[in-house]
Amino acid sequence: MRTAADVLAQLNRGDLPETLYLETGPVRLAVRCEVPMAVELRHHLKEALAEAGPVAATIDVLEGQNLSVQPDWIDWAREPGKAGRKDAYVDLDDGRLVHKIRTGMTFLQSSQALAAFGPCLAYPNQVINFINTQILNICKRDGWEICHAAAVTDGHKGLAIAGLSGGGKSTAILRMMDLDTTRFVTNDRLMVRAAAKGTEGLGIPKNPRINPGTILHNPRLAPLLSDERKAELLQMPPEDLWQLEEKHDLFISEIYGPDRMSFAAPLTEFWVLNWSRSSTEPTRLVDADLTERPDLLGAIMKSAGPFFQDANGVFLRDDEPLEPDAYLQQLKRVRIREVTGAIDFDALAAAGKDLFA
Repeated sequence: MRTAADVLAQLNRGDLPETLYLETGPVRLAVRCEVPMAVELRHHLKEALAEAGPVAATIDVLEGQNLSVQPDWIDWAREPGKAGRKDAYVDLDDGRLVHKIRTGMTFLQSSQALAAFGPCLAYPNQVINFINTQILNICKRDGWEICHAAAVTDGHKGLAIAGLSGGGKSTAILRMMDLDTTRFVTNDRLMVRAAAKGTEGLGIPKNPRINPGTILHNPRLAPLLSDERKAELLQMPPEDLWQLEEKHDLFISEIYGPDRMSFAAPLTEFWVLNWSRSSTEPTRLVDADLTERPDLLGAIMKSAGPFFQDANGVFLRDDEPLEPDAYLQQLKRVRIREVTGAIDFDALAAAGKDLFA
């Protein structure tokens, strides 16, 4: 199994009756799949659904299919601070296979074809992640950089929030959604690019998947948990609740109403959460210069990961470093502020209210 054609020869792509068209900013995609997956994707991606037309890429979703011959998978090295095996890959002459170790999902990434196969219906979020990966790939090849950040906009200003994993960016960005004028851009991946009229931001069509701590800190999100589960969680020590990984889908339109998402946005502010649960200092927002603060820039930068294939067809390696200068160039006209002191979401929400006033 050396080529994408060898992989495709083991799969059946003939019976895919549904085609969904998706549009995010300048990127248009088509997704071919069976009816049950189409129903699932329409629910998750409804804000990005578009009319039929020319697309930059077509993705096939093949429920329940697997390779008859498994390759010798190589583990993809995880980022510092991350434990456990997650992704494995094998390079082909003209593409790459990526395997999700925990779920058994497999993905073909190549210029010849894009395919997701395995237990797709059981793990729709991994299919959605693969779809969004194509948006990220297309944009990165066109000069955008990928940030590990959440973002909102009011159409005139745009705020991105970054921080270490578990630092509270989802909770913080959803507090900004309590303002009537804001629209949700993205929860975890933000593309940025400097332009003639300012800095552009572009999110991906994926609703947030949030932990119970985020839900309990926001009464608006209460319907996402049963009363019984809320009672159990409230009995947990605060530190355990803060660390708990228990993802819940939050559909923006169902909680905040229609027309509350905007994938494209001007980007004017970037806040980096560098606060602490052990601090007794008041929460403060302090202007920062990323050229002098590589630690803050490190919280913003995000690897394109094992799926990224550049314009020449070359895939990213897991030991390939990120390019700080590329981010500094794209963010040079964005106000950067460091959030320090104690973790206080009310204080941060007040600062957001001032920003968007």
